[in-house]
Amino acid sequence: MTGDVRLKPDPTGSVRKQPDPQGSVRLQPDPTGDVRKQPDPQGSVRLQPDRPRKLNVLQVCDHLGWEGSRMHGVKRLFAWMIPRFDSARYNVSLVSLRRKDLSEETLESFGVDITYLHKSKFDPSTLLALLEVIDRKQIDILHLHGYGATTFGRLAGGIKGLPTILHEHANLTTTPWYQRVADVTLEPLTDIAIAVSRSTADFVINARQLPPDKVKVVYLGVPLEEFSRPRSDDEIRAARHALGIAPDDLAIGTVTRLHDSKGNSYLADAARIVLNERPRAKFYLVGEGPLLPDLQAQAAALGLGDRFVFAGFAKDVAQVVSAFDLSVFPSLWEGTPLTVFEALAMGKPIVATDADGLVDVLTAERDAVVVPKRDVKALAAGMVRLIDDPALRVRIAAQARETGKQYDIAAFVAKMERLYELLHRVSRATHRRGVLDADLSFLTSRVPA
Repeated sequence: MTGDVRLKPDPTGSVRKQPDPQGSVRLQPDPTGDVRKQPDPQGSVRLQPDRPRKLNVLQVCDHLGWEGSRMHGVKRLFAWMIPRFDSARYNVSLVSLRRKDLSEETLESFGVDITYLHKSKFDPSTLLALLEVIDRKQIDILHLHGYGATTFGRLAGGIKGLPTILHEHANLTTTPWYQRVADVTLEPLTDIAIAVSRSTADFVINARQLPPDKVKVVYLGVPLEEFSRPRSDDEIRAARHALGIAPDDLAIGTVTRLHDSKGNSYLADAARIVLNERPRAKFYLVGEGPLLPDLQAQAAALGLGDRFVFAGFAKDVAQVVSAFDLSVFPSLWEGTPLTVFEALAMGKPIVATDADGLVDVLTAERDAVVVPKRDVKALAAGMVRLIDDPALRVRIAAQARETGKQYDIAAFVAKMERLYELLHRVSRATHRRGVLDADLSFLTSRVPA
């Protein structure tokens, strides 16, 4: 040994001097992925980047649906989204603040890494439990969905100095007083907010009280490879047979949650009018929810009989929708439902209300017949119009398929990957302001139809 020195990182990543057998001085990479000097075999000095580690992203949600609910809405979004992140660059996992999902359709079966905190709505120990997960998983980015998740998640992000994304899916008009207090207090700990529609963005700005410059509308999507692929006549016949659709029936269907916002009671009333005029129509309400007994009683009182079918939960939504001649959305209010992206991708003739989240993505007389919400007669007339005009059905279906090409879940995931990289790079260094100074046009662009 010559007694000369070289520079070498200690376990903390700092650089210290250490004797080199060759007498040269060199710099080696630290474990953070920064660029350091490193010798080549001849002893000269060159720059070489260390391989960067994966970003650890934690998706946090309040819950995964009502008790025992199966694969719908937010569950389907996570099942589609999380496995599509580039596993060479991202570790994406999920936390639910509530109890373990005991339904037969679980996210674990899709390979999603999920942790259940088993906490009640206002349990302050939620914060400690979430911090423990963040530490254990060495989280870099927090992506938050729901009131509880965005409250406890932003607190945790503030404590740990982590970038936070508030992702809003609702478009209500107000929030409880305690949520308003929380949102005002936690706004400085919010790097950016994502809204699923323009009306949702209005809700985030006006009710959740985030500055407009922090709120971006980013549309979701569906797996186009699953929903837009051509289906053979045999496949469609099999799908119709499974639902009990006779060759002469004209099937009008909706895949939905049986909740007030979906307007299914208006659909039942409209079905009575349609059947009086066009008796070969047959209606399918596909889904679950707490309003099932009320809707069944309504259908019985209207005398709809076997022309209004409560089909229950559907595991293969694409197969079910392929059986429909028309897709209908009688919604009263929406963020933007995944089901409308499914119907578009499958090229279905659509009748929809003018609920805000629907008209964000549908264009009247182009890819849908749009009618006023809460108007039973208009809803019925829109369906009769499409029943009576096969050429109109073909035209609207073709344009719907073109529109659907803009809403691919893979494109949404690519946007999130780019956002995560940006946040990781600038959030801490700029005290959460750097992301807003960047060019964020990639978030709001749509794939050309």
